[in-house]
Amino acid sequence: MTRLGAVFRPQLPPERLRAVARAADDAGLEELWLWEDCFREGGISTAAAALAWTERVRVGVGLLPVPLRNVALTAMEAASLHRMFPGRATLVVGHGVQDWMGQVGARAASPLTLLGEHLDALRALLRGDRLSVRGRYVTLDDVALDWPPRHAEEAGAVDVLAGATGPRTLRLSGAKADGTVLTASTSPDGVRRARQLIDEGRREAGRSEPHTVVVYLLAATGPGAEARLRAELDAEGLQSVPDLGVAGDAGAVAEAVRRLVEAGADTVVLQPTGDEPDPEGFVRFTAEEVRPLVP
Repeated sequence: MTRLGAVFRPQLPPERLRAVARAADDAGLEELWLWEDCFREGGISTAAAALAWTERVRVGVGLLPVPLRNVALTAMEAASLHRMFPGRATLVVGHGVQDWMGQVGARAASPLTLLGEHLDALRALLRGDRLSVRGRYVTLDDVALDWPPRHAEEAGAVDVLAGATGPRTLRLSGAKADGTVLTASTSPDGVRRARQLIDEGRREAGRSEPHTVVVYLLAATGPGAEARLRAELDAEGLQSVPDLGVAGDAGAVAEAVRRLVEAGADTVVLQPTGDEPDPEGFVRFTAEEVRPLVP
């Protein structure tokens, strides 16, 4: 079954998160996603708060920029969330926006190498392994978590996803991650191409287990929806890309979701425009009106 989620965008102040998270939980939304965009809100702190304020909704952080984070710290925080809120947290790591990484003095000469080393070490630490690693970027000397996530039979498998756009990163994600997150600039044809590249990486690495693909879908509903969608696509320089985003009622949004699912998405996360006037209403719309129309 297709999973459906919605984004709490960091253009909203952190103090709005509680009301949105509770509205999502009350409405039965499956997944609420958060972003660690520089220089807005921290991904782990907001995820922990959202999980603590809710009972059922799964909370995803897409994504944590690896140049900002020592992999041991990422593993400690991920393990803590998984132990405190079993089966309810999804963490995604990725390159981060390179200009932002440059602003904080963390831009890597080889983002692909850094992400690969981070993924290898993070997945191993979350399995409970003890590691000594000396890579180009990741260095660990006899490191193991005292409190790794509980075993899969107790709390569900701990998957680590990667955010990816370019061909090399998509292949890397297929080889080294447990799933891939695609941005809202990905059309259905883009999802098909991404699936092909991910599968190339999986084959090269000899991996046969399922690989989840999560896709953001820019969506707007209610008064002024079409204008808000167009303005956001224009601001992102995406106005000429066909089949991006959707504006309209639940039926129109559900049809756009179905197109992404047919292209290969397992989870579709509705991304409101940055100026969405009713964030609580948006998560209710997703859960109560769109969800029943999506298989």
